[in-house]
Amino acid sequence: MSNLKAQSRLTSFAPQFLVDDLKRSMSYYQRLGFTFGDPWEGFYAIGELDGLELHLKEAPKHGAERQHRREHEHLDAAAGVDGIEAFYQQCIASGATILKPLRPTAWGTKDFYVEDPDGYIISFGGRPAGNEAPRAD
Repeated sequence: MSNLKAQSRLTSFAPQFLVDDLKRSMSYYQRLGFTFGDPWEGFYAIGELDGLELHLKEAPKHGAERQHRREHEHLDAAAGVDGIEAFYQQCIASGATILKPLRPTAWGTKDFYVEDPDGYIISFGGRPAGNEAPRAD
């Protein structure tokens, strides 16, 4: 089994969000720092931020499911952030809908939740300033 592991390496893993209005969603994520190329055939776009991708697809979704996920804090995505406090301030300044404000977790990090225009809930978390993990650069 270890031989198979040495031959493969996951290079990306991106959520795909179904959205009601592709342009609106692209604009929202651009305010958070994502960049987008031209949408493919007007219904699909890939955003990039710090080497990570987010895929947006204009397609129908189920409103009741979105509401259930929101009421029970079911995350659609979770992201780790270096400089969590600064990113939180950037999200507030961009007008992001904050569902849960930045606060310490029981495991020594800080996190907050945002909700995008289509009801997706994303957790952003990281080590507080002064407690960042050493970089492997």
